[in-house]
Amino acid sequence: MSAASLHLSAPPLRYAPPIEAELAYLAGVLAGIPALAQVYPTRWLAIQLLEGDDMLLTEAERLGGPAVSAALEASLARLHPLYGDDLDVALVDQRYRFVHSLVGTALTRPATPPLTLSDRIDQVVTHRWLGIPIFLALMWVVFKLTTDVAGPFVDWIDTVLSGPVSSWIVSLLGAVGLGGGWLASLLVDGVIAGVGGVLVFVPVLLALYFALALLEDSGYMARAAFVMDRLMHALGLHGKSFLPMIVGFGCSVPAIYATRTLDSRRDRILTGLLVPFMSCSARLPVYMLIAAIFFPAYAGQVIFGLYLTGIVVAIAIGVLLRRTMFRNQPPAPFVLELPPYRLPTPRGVWRQMWERTSSFLRKAWTIILATSIVVWLLLAIPLDGAGRFAETPVEHSAFAAVSGAATPVFAPLGFASWQTSGALLTGFVAKEVVVGTLVQTYGVAEAATVEETAPTTVGEDLRGIVTSFGTATVDALKAIPGIVGITFSEAEEEEAPGGLAMAIQSGFTASSGEHGALAALAFLVFVLLYTPCMTAVAAARHEFGSRWMWVSIIGQFVVAWLAALLVFQGGRLLGL
Repeated sequence: MSAASLHLSAPPLRYAPPIEAELAYLAGVLAGIPALAQVYPTRWLAIQLLEGDDMLLTEAERLGGPAVSAALEASLARLHPLYGDDLDVALVDQRYRFVHSLVGTALTRPATPPLTLSDRIDQVVTHRWLGIPIFLALMWVVFKLTTDVAGPFVDWIDTVLSGPVSSWIVSLLGAVGLGGGWLASLLVDGVIAGVGGVLVFVPVLLALYFALALLEDSGYMARAAFVMDRLMHALGLHGKSFLPMIVGFGCSVPAIYATRTLDSRRDRILTGLLVPFMSCSARLPVYMLIAAIFFPAYAGQVIFGLYLTGIVVAIAIGVLLRRTMFRNQPPAPFVLELPPYRLPTPRGVWRQMWERTSSFLRKAWTIILATSIVVWLLLAIPLDGAGRFAETPVEHSAFAAVSGAATPVFAPLGFASWQTSGALLTGFVAKEVVVGTLVQTYGVAEAATVEETAPTTVGEDLRGIVTSFGTATVDALKAIPGIVGITFSEAEEEEAPGGLAMAIQSGFTASSGEHGALAALAFLVFVLLYTPCMTAVAAARHEFGSRWMWVSIIGQFVVAWLAALLVFQGGRLLGL
């Protein structure tokens, strides 16, 4: 049989009669515009326009003028009584029915197709009622992993940086005749206190990215988006919006750029306004520090609660915006192909961990380092002749004066000290800097109270580093059973808070009276909800314009201030 004699026939895809009538009408209008008819198949272009393809509509209007939009509006007006806002769903549904009928003519399937392993798992994890509790339970395990297992390594790095590393730098500077001067203060109180105070949380981020990489590579994160889509639609939000929000748990910047996957500009703007409320990984070091000081027995629960708070606030703000600024924009359908479950590969997991952690380390040696030096410089500059440069009492420094000007704004929230105000101001640059600023401002007081210890040799320091690492590893392994609720009868000794922790506790207590822990919780809520960083602001301006950038900045500050006020003042009224 020759190729010419082959005749492959397939029934043409025909939509419902009302849709076909409008497709014929639109195709006729488009065929009468040579600039369009020569570039696009007119029927195909008519289908895309009815489905709401904004990019093609813009191009069609550019080539065909107002006649295109006028014809499209007329067709949509005639179809709206029949399909409402679900015309695109009807088009997709009829195409799938057509494909299904074609497959049925060429493929014989068993009456009851066998369930794959992925199907059986999905029956549970994507269940209408069990899906969201399972998602929350997995997130709980992730945060327990980051707090309990990574915690001992955080203490180990902190001990190494504040002990042997600082001692080596001071000894080296003394050996070359530069000890005791401003250079030593810059390196110890500026670089090590600022950058080192952030680097101690690298194990926490590694643990977080390890857990998220396992969930992503296994295929579960796609299920999480599918499960949360139901809740988002029930609240009137765009289903696709949850995908950028998931990205926002890692970093707000790529999450804002991920809104490009949404079809409508208004949906992109709305999602971009909500993404910053999702708790990015840069905020996690702040949570770890404050929660470990004020809520040591419940640090995991506090951090988990903060992440949930971010989700709830984002949903509430989304509902409010949908009913006000975006009230005439119905959510578009959410189509997502669920990949089969796969066993994560060590190479893939390590690649994701390293890519995300290396981004954090780059910020440590650029933005965080620069900000730490600026903070040290302001702390070193005396005002009113109070001491000499780099020997200034912190309360009489330029940084205290600048930060003190902002304290009245935060006084109703319970944290009116200049140290916390300064940390929030520098946190606008990057959230990791909040920790570094707290360490720099409160660490000066700590350094003044630490008793001098007998000098040690480099060999003794190295042996101590190795020994303490082994101890941290053992403590981390002991914490793993506790993640799934297995505890042992051995009683653990509660360590007394260190000098830095005592200084931070005293600072919050001094500004809030007996409600220091409540003020600390309000501080965490404020950190959760106000502007993530300058880079996220730049991304918002690039994607949505200056107007929406300012709406985002001002709106996030107002929401953060009101939420922190509710936590502190409401907690006081309830006697917490």
